[in-house]
Amino acid sequence: MTEKQQLADAIAIANIPTLLMVLVQLTGDKRWIADPYRPKRGSGTGDNDSGGFDETIQQEIRDASLAAILAWKAGEPLAIEAPSDEDLVEMLTSSMGEKVPAEYGEMTNAQLGQTPMKWENKIDVPEGFNVIVIGAGVSGLATAVSLQGAGVPFTVLERRSTVAGVWQDNRYPGAGVDTPSHLYSFSFAPYDWSAYFALRGELGDYFEGVAEDFDLKKSINFETNVISTEYQADTQSWKVNVSHADGSEETLKANVVISCAGIFNPPAFPSIQGLDSFTGESWHTAEWPEGKSLDGKKVVMIGNGATAMQLGPEIQNQVESLTIFQRGPHWVSPFEQFRVNVPEEIRYLFKEVPLYRMWYRMRLGWIYNDRVYDSLHKDPSWEHPERSLNATNDSHRAYFTSYMKKQLGDRADDLMDKTLPTFPPFGKRMLMDNGWFRMLRNPKVELVDNGIDRIEGNKVITKDGSEYEADIILISTGFDVLKFLSTYEIIGRDGKNLRDVWGDDNASAHLGTNVPGFPNFFTLYGPNLQPGHGGSFVFVCEMQVRYVMQMIDNMANDKIGAVECKQEVHDDYIEKVNSIHENMVWTHPGVSSYYRNSTGRVVVNSPYRNVDFFKLTRHVDMNDFITEPKKA
Repeated sequence: MTEKQQLADAIAIANIPTLLMVLVQLTGDKRWIADPYRPKRGSGTGDNDSGGFDETIQQEIRDASLAAILAWKAGEPLAIEAPSDEDLVEMLTSSMGEKVPAEYGEMTNAQLGQTPMKWENKIDVPEGFNVIVIGAGVSGLATAVSLQGAGVPFTVLERRSTVAGVWQDNRYPGAGVDTPSHLYSFSFAPYDWSAYFALRGELGDYFEGVAEDFDLKKSINFETNVISTEYQADTQSWKVNVSHADGSEETLKANVVISCAGIFNPPAFPSIQGLDSFTGESWHTAEWPEGKSLDGKKVVMIGNGATAMQLGPEIQNQVESLTIFQRGPHWVSPFEQFRVNVPEEIRYLFKEVPLYRMWYRMRLGWIYNDRVYDSLHKDPSWEHPERSLNATNDSHRAYFTSYMKKQLGDRADDLMDKTLPTFPPFGKRMLMDNGWFRMLRNPKVELVDNGIDRIEGNKVITKDGSEYEADIILISTGFDVLKFLSTYEIIGRDGKNLRDVWGDDNASAHLGTNVPGFPNFFTLYGPNLQPGHGGSFVFVCEMQVRYVMQMIDNMANDKIGAVECKQEVHDDYIEKVNSIHENMVWTHPGVSSYYRNSTGRVVVNSPYRNVDFFKLTRHVDMNDFITEPKKA
């Protein structure tokens, strides 16, 4: 098949709003972002492939796109190689069919790769300077790529035998992302995804590929567990104590420690009387035993969150019965691309026309990131504050309720009371529907909303005295995310223990990155950084990495030996974070979730839009820090 025919076949099924952006850059003709070529706003989280156009307009756009791409392939240069921030906002506004604020120009520029997020400048650090990175998951790999590119000596410490972090731990059936694959990937490392939402195996392959492509494994110490880190004020460095697979221990030294340990560890277990003496088998979904079969088993699953949403529909037809115990219902969004493979033609287009891939990813970024942010704020004049926050949030509630009822079908009358949340949409993590409601119609499946009282022998007994037999108990209760950095001990200046500073559930950090009293220590995926209103953490991670790299650059250029966040800067930042959260959905009185600690403070989620955090981290303000000259 000729290249022309392959491109024609791909463009025939390509996303029209994305093609329009490619057309503008290839031809320089802005008529493609004006009427009659302005797409209509898409609904939900779908790609809006047709743009809302009739077949005639669609075909005109496809024909023009093929001609322009073929001309570019033949050597015609891009008419607009690097659109200005203003142009990018105008283009994205047209492509999305809705107003994109002007402030998104610089971030759009970065997301498209025009101003790379990956650090690319060499940093002339002093002889002997080195960095220790803890963890080789998403954040650890992003950090390693930038450190390597800057020529900064570093070592990554990873307790597992390979990279990818949680994607090595989560081996349960159906494990995958609920963020689009093309967003759940680094801006500097595109990938030929086979599915729009990748499963665990492909995710592992992706991060393995990043480690291989950037030759990172030579700098990673695998099966190395960090026991403790302790700041040494006299040498302005950190002492890092580790243990190896053979049981030996070693002490390492680093000028800077970057913690990339993440928050999805360790697993959280419910406190249920008799769980330890259950006569069948039980395990946490994050510790799924290799080769275990559920065929023909009576299975009890405790929990109904994100993991259960993936796991339940996957195993429903293998088991004799599946009994699910829920603590409370969740809001669930339609999942149009669940288990949908990226067509081979589109994979070809992504590869051959990077501009198409970048704009497709950019549009996903708008759909999944800040689009719903404004609707998550409380309207003091709203007349139904018990069920929603404002008129838009109430329309979301009506939409999700209608979807749920439709999916439950003839079981809606007896299941809606159990599955319909009373709190506003987005109050807890929004889940993507992997077929959960259709699964509840399966005669093998029972959803129980009575609390568990105890376990006796092979029976789970609820508070109302009902008994449920089980061969296997699956514990799907997530992770102890409020205990940030709980897998190793961190001792800062003057012997200050980070666990004493934070307590069990009150972690806080300036920009989720810097902690007073802990010089030259940075934490990625720290407190108040999860994008709870939607989107991919990967871009947040890239913003943090760039911020930390600027700090290391400043240390090298200005001969700084120690940098430490000022207490008042930290406190002012946290006060603002708390203040914003007070007006957001996560502090609604009807919401109880892992986002909040025992005093009600939101510890996990970010109160900011992605564009806000982009601005906050774009340039390091050294006035926020106490600095010490480097000691001889």
